[in-house]
Amino acid sequence: MNGKEILFKILIVGDAEVGKTSLVRRYINSSYDKNYKATLGVDFALKVIPWSETQTVRLQLWDIAGQERFTSMTRVYYRRASACLVMFDVAQPNSFYNAAKWKKDLDAKCFNASGENIPCVLVANKIDLPMKVTKEEINNMCKQHSFLGWTEMSVKEDKHVAETMEFLVTELMSPSTLMRTESTGYVGPPEPPLVNSKRSCCGS
Repeated sequence: MNGKEILFKILIVGDAEVGKTSLVRRYINSSYDKNYKATLGVDFALKVIPWSETQTVRLQLWDIAGQERFTSMTRVYYRRASACLVMFDVAQPNSFYNAAKWKKDLDAKCFNASGENIPCVLVANKIDLPMKVTKEEINNMCKQHSFLGWTEMSVKEDKHVAETMEFLVTELMSPSTLMRTESTGYVGPPEPPLVNSKRSCCGS
């Protein structure tokens, strides 16, 4: 276990302009720019996290373009993914309804080493804007489509970005998940809490 590096491939999917690229830049570089150009195909970023004295987590973030959902390329992009964030814009109800379609596409194409669907968190982004989707609707989608949980987020105001990623990594690092995940064949630690006062989870 000494000096072990654990690699996780994290997909970030959702409709165009829901904030996927902004989330990656905020999390990786602590920066925000409202004028990002739309991602074409897929973009990549890497985050290295010292997890413990003996373990380092390397997160490979795949920012997948919003128009890619129904193309044959998603199967290629999804290959060997460990987990996923499915994002929508709380001010754009269509992006919320399409989040279910993204999850169905993932569930049809993306499996871990044990043949199970990978863990996915539903992200309600842009809570700095007036919400046009209710929390009850989000809870219902979360339950119906077997999301690990859901969280409110404002990438613009840097609310719950780091916490959401920390939750996801903690989930991936739990021994039960690591045995099944297609990280790159490693082993590691503990169970997460999902909720603080600003975050919600299925069934909360």
